[in-house]
Amino acid sequence: MTAAIAGFALGFSLILAIGAQNAFVLRQGLRGEHVLPVVLTCAISDAALITVGVSGFAVLNEALPGLAPVMRWAGAAFLFVYGALSFRTALRSSEALSPTENGAASLRVAILTALALTWLNPHVYLDTVLLLGSISTQYQGQQLAFGLGAVASSFAFFFSLGFGATLLRPVFARPAAWRILEVVVGVTMWTIAILLLLDDSIH
Repeated sequence: MTAAIAGFALGFSLILAIGAQNAFVLRQGLRGEHVLPVVLTCAISDAALITVGVSGFAVLNEALPGLAPVMRWAGAAFLFVYGALSFRTALRSSEALSPTENGAASLRVAILTALALTWLNPHVYLDTVLLLGSISTQYQGQQLAFGLGAVASSFAFFFSLGFGATLLRPVFARPAAWRILEVVVGVTMWTIAILLLLDDSIH
């Protein structure tokens, strides 16, 4: 139980920071678009990465030093494009920013975006695979409990963020609020992309 609580607390604290993945889940929750599939996609993806980390994938990262730069550049490129799309959306008319708009993204696009924001983000690997994976070794014989705790934190966080966002819908009924959100999302994407490019390596 101690290992599970430690895994939950650490996993929740790592995922709590605002990032590209969280910004996307928040926006989906505010719009009420494909919330359940999106939060499940993010949570299951995190669970898979945590499982790999706890199982010892950190050793593979050390054996393949070229993996980190590839993931960093691919992730940065995706974040730059996604950020640009957010800025473009912020400049559009108020009608395009309505949470009940008819031009909502398809389920396929929403899931693919969630997958890309997760699997093309090297910081996700740093948190879930490397950091959680290395710390789990401190709980010899209890890695499974530690990993389950971390996985539970991902599910709790994404479901709270996605479905809890509905409480903010009255605020975002105003077009200006949606435009501000799009700008914040865009800035977040570009900031993370720049930080990825400034990093010499993932450490």
